[in-house]
Amino acid sequence: MTPTLTALLLLGLSVGPRTRAQAGTLPKPSIWAEPGSVVPRGSAVTIWCQGILEAQVFFLVKEEHSGFWDIHFPKKPGNTAKFSITHMTDRPAGRYHCSYRSPAGLSERSDPLELVVTGFHGKPRLSALPSPVVTSGGKVTLQCASWEKFDRFVLRKEGEPRPSSTLDSQRPTSGQFQALFPVGPVTPNVRWTFRCYGYFSKNPQMWSYPSKPLELLVSGLEKYPKIAIGASVTLILLLALLVLLLLLRLRHQKKRCKSGALRPEAETRALQKSSNSVAPVQEEKQDAEVRESQPEEDRQMDSQAAASEDPQDVTYAQLSSLNLEQETSAPPSSRAGELPAEPVMYATLARKDAHPALQGGDCRNPGTQ
Repeated sequence: MTPTLTALLLLGLSVGPRTRAQAGTLPKPSIWAEPGSVVPRGSAVTIWCQGILEAQVFFLVKEEHSGFWDIHFPKKPGNTAKFSITHMTDRPAGRYHCSYRSPAGLSERSDPLELVVTGFHGKPRLSALPSPVVTSGGKVTLQCASWEKFDRFVLRKEGEPRPSSTLDSQRPTSGQFQALFPVGPVTPNVRWTFRCYGYFSKNPQMWSYPSKPLELLVSGLEKYPKIAIGASVTLILLLALLVLLLLLRLRHQKKRCKSGALRPEAETRALQKSSNSVAPVQEEKQDAEVRESQPEEDRQMDSQAAASEDPQDVTYAQLSSLNLEQETSAPPSSRAGELPAEPVMYATLARKDAHPALQGGDCRNPGTQ
């Protein structure tokens, strides 16, 4: 006698008409699988059945299998039963139901649970037509294709317990077998990541390896933090480059100020030295002769003008061909009462502190020219 039959006899269970007549008084149990109903080959999976607290025994039934697939006797009061599969293969793959027995009778069967094993055929290829970038609220077509002659293709969305869609295979002119899945409208509040599988009709619970994941991107939204970060970094780099260029320009202006501030002073000293060496004695003699030849009134005016000018502010030098500011005067001739044949040219030489414009810029403010 099998253990299953022994358990039924001990509990006085019957699958006859009387027991089934009592099933309508009990709620239908629910069934699910963890971590999911699509299981990679060799992985573990757990099937759960939930009934009522008064349940005395739970039954797991596999379609196309005679008798019960498994039986669970609760060791303590509870409304769930656990059925474990430690190593998933093609044998436990299939469609399951569960039920429970209580003092009120035997419950009806739960909704079906299809347990699928993957990894028996080569993976197909999943792509988006025309592009995986979709506008918010838009639609897209996903193409699952393979060179293997699968009878059907399955599209699954990550995070959902059941397949999104299953379509028959088609063979277009390209030679590959494929299925085209319409998807949408696409919204930004969820993640749109898909995989697809292929299988043959004679073994519908034995799927191929999954395709590579394909994620749809919703355009026109704050969906791209990497792009925003890249734009921010680019802006920061441009600002840093601008600051660096300004600093280099300021440094260059300071160097120009330091090197150019010494030139006017050196040129002034050179001109003064040249003037003093050319005719210092002659100028004094000519000035004396002019004063003697001028009337008394003119001499007084010249004395007042000379007294009003600061000798430290202006220096005159007799020049022959320098292209400077010129002023023509009538210096005295070598003899009293006679004018010279040619006028004498004088250049006004400004002091460093009197004319800062000759210094090539204000050293105290390098930014001004």
